[in-house]
Amino acid sequence: MSEEFVNPIDKDKVAENPGLLPYAHTVGGAIIRPIDKGRTKGLAMSAMYEQTNRQLDQIRKQVELLMKQAQDIHDRVELSERIYKADLNFKPLIGHIYHLYRKKDGTDLLSMISPEEWGRSCPYEFLASAKLLSDHTWEFLPQE
Repeated sequence: MSEEFVNPIDKDKVAENPGLLPYAHTVGGAIIRPIDKGRTKGLAMSAMYEQTNRQLDQIRKQVELLMKQAQDIHDRVELSERIYKADLNFKPLIGHIYHLYRKKDGTDLLSMISPEEWGRSCPYEFLASAKLLSDHTWEFLPQE
């Protein structure tokens, strides 16, 4: 006499394949939470913006450096033109420092004599000290 087993749990409340459920089906099972797609996308977008902003800042700094370098070259060319248009009574040597003055008539003069060497009796207005570079442009030297 075999009695047929009758499951006291309602059949609608029992899963045939509990491993495929989107949530834990036992007390000791791993917690499975549904993905908040909006939050996940929001975090990904935030990380993407942070990374691209960092890269754009890096490019912006590189562009600023290039602009400064271009301005420095432009300034050297302007100074070089001014010096080559000035009165020169000698041949400047590469690597040497010379001094640019403005005479009373408004023309420029390149001299080997520094403002300090003139003493108090410098007959010209001092404009700048410059060093002749190997490419025959002139580099401004900062005043002390």
